[in-house]
Amino acid sequence: MNEIVWPTIDSKHLIVDSKQMLILEKEMFSDGMPQEALMEKAGIQISNWLLKRKPLLKNGITVLIGPGNNGGDGAVIARELFLKGFFVQIWCPYPIKKTLTNNHLNYLTSIGVTKLAEPPDASGKELWIDAVFGNNQTRKVDHKLIKLCNQKFHNKFGKVISIDVPTGLCPNKGEPFFNNAVKADITLAIGLNKIGLTQDSALPFIGELHHIDIGVPNSKLFKIDKKIFKVTYKDLKNIDLPSLPTNSNKYKRGRTLVIAGSEKYPGAAYLALKGAISSGAGYISAVLPKIVAETIWQVAPEIVLKGTMHCNQTGSVSLCSALKDIDLSAYDSLAVGPGIGIDHDDWHKSKDFLLDFEGLLILDADALNRISESKLGSNFFLERKFKTWITPHSKEFSRLFPNIKGDTNVELAINAAEEFNISVLLKGANSIIADNKKAWQLFGTDSQTARAGLGDLLTGFVAGNSAIDLNFNGNITTDFFAKYVLLHSFAASKCKKGSNASAIGDELSKLVRNRKTRQIS
Repeated sequence: MNEIVWPTIDSKHLIVDSKQMLILEKEMFSDGMPQEALMEKAGIQISNWLLKRKPLLKNGITVLIGPGNNGGDGAVIARELFLKGFFVQIWCPYPIKKTLTNNHLNYLTSIGVTKLAEPPDASGKELWIDAVFGNNQTRKVDHKLIKLCNQKFHNKFGKVISIDVPTGLCPNKGEPFFNNAVKADITLAIGLNKIGLTQDSALPFIGELHHIDIGVPNSKLFKIDKKIFKVTYKDLKNIDLPSLPTNSNKYKRGRTLVIAGSEKYPGAAYLALKGAISSGAGYISAVLPKIVAETIWQVAPEIVLKGTMHCNQTGSVSLCSALKDIDLSAYDSLAVGPGIGIDHDDWHKSKDFLLDFEGLLILDADALNRISESKLGSNFFLERKFKTWITPHSKEFSRLFPNIKGDTNVELAINAAEEFNISVLLKGANSIIADNKKAWQLFGTDSQTARAGLGDLLTGFVAGNSAIDLNFNGNITTDFFAKYVLLHSFAASKCKKGSNASAIGDELSKLVRNRKTRQIS
């Protein structure tokens, strides 16, 4: 089941690196699209975008025009806005190299657009448009130019908009080439989203990210290898949640087992179970430390307690004694890790139970830390022959996979997924979900999801939902994983009772029920 069904393969969702974008453009040129026409289209589309937001333009516009094609896009923008009656001036911080860009500049001056001989005043109220380098930049930029633009940004008298990629920011890594880059209030990505723009490291520089469609043919988008999708809350409307038959009993509505908590972290167990309950799974079981097991009936009486775990002297739990008495084949999914602590000897004794589990194994938090500190290390995933999903944050990921390399978190996640045949959720401001063929990067999600406890809630939510979908579909692909993570983030953004994990669990329950009800109706 490698077919991609969510989201749509189109220019709004796909993310590419600078080389892939250049290849697409060259293919369009070789197919007969004139370079002049593509520049015109980009410039006019951006101009139309700006004209729908006239308050940005009311104090005039200064366009910073670079030496290449990005500068040509800027020149078209300057022309269109000038012809619509706005005050426009241009400044060229570098000698112009492209003949087409130079031709546009000559026309601008011929129709009366002012060309500045000196740098513009950063304290003015006009809008600045950074059209200096864009997707083609490969090295550091004059620090004086960066400093000037950022003076404008910090003055807040008029906004800064970057065309395609802020000047000085690597379009592939999302990091400044040298110390700093232009800080934009808005970045307008032309054609397709560049991978650097969606990385956590780029957030201080890009401001609001908007996509400008220039009509890249879908036939070319389908050919892109290892597709990376940008997903936002807008994509929730296309999420399909199964509407199970009304005559299904609880065992046919997903069976999941959650192993979580310890004397040190009893709250992790409560939150993971809260997440599982919010999924609507029909049968939720748990293996818990005694301190939690004694009271779980008071807060979650629907949980079936399958065993208790003893704690060692440090407060971490031992899994082995509980696992040997449980028939794991009765479950569609198994979640292990939130708050269990580290016990090296116990992991060595218990790992075979997890290796042999034929359902979906979801590993989080201390389960991952146990793996990274064990003798087997990440080779645990190679020995396991069944579907495995993991949910590390960056530090946990680096401990698990010290030899995995990549310029971005997306590359790291995809490379780990490919090498170890797993699906990876790499948590961050813009979390990534990846397998060996594709990745989904969440973007524009709520910062409240980066709080203690929400990862435990998410683990339980993923366990419950995956059990439902496995029961309904027989098999699930990594796009299901991405959907669960997006739903979890959206619930946090909509929670009106505060941002604590328990309240967000209640919001998740309502969200899941509402989605299913709308589908049934």
